[in-house]
Amino acid sequence: MTQSQTVYRQYPPGDFAIWIFIYAELLVFGIFFLAYAFARSQNVELFNESQLKLNRVSGAINTLVLITSSYFVVRAVAAIREDKSQLCARWLQAAIGLAGVFIVIKLFEFGAKFSEGISLSSNTFYMFYLSMTYFHFLHVVLGMIILFAVMRKAKQDGYSSQDYTGVETGASYWHMVDLVWIILFPLVYVIR
Repeated sequence: MTQSQTVYRQYPPGDFAIWIFIYAELLVFGIFFLAYAFARSQNVELFNESQLKLNRVSGAINTLVLITSSYFVVRAVAAIREDKSQLCARWLQAAIGLAGVFIVIKLFEFGAKFSEGISLSSNTFYMFYLSMTYFHFLHVVLGMIILFAVMRKAKQDGYSSQDYTGVETGASYWHMVDLVWIILFPLVYVIR
């Protein structure tokens, strides 16, 4: 790109409506996190004891999976900015594949807890753990649907270096999903 070529980048990236949704979702998760912290402060021993029964390895792997998938989404945005629609689609496909890995790991984790007889009513810690991680799980599923729709349009050359708002919109949502997990994982699985 020469100095005479100017690229206008919209801020925030993507459609403005997604940012209203993202801010609303972050507010909901923020309230969850504050309620968790308050409840934990009222019964630290119960939370620490229950937390030891979580599979930290699964949580850590899922953290790496989501961070890597977000990197793939960043590569997809970079590809479409260079007018490489098919490459964009491939990066998105890889991100969706990793999201699928996250889903499978979480399903095994949920299954293990349910087979142990753990439910929302087991104790306060598990009520928060199951509520927050399942709520996040649903956001991952929605993110996969969004990325899949963007990927399909990219495969059909529906985006270009001049018009890629849809790619940035999907990417913005996906990064929110990743950010929430990056906070949720240490809060619920690690911090004692």
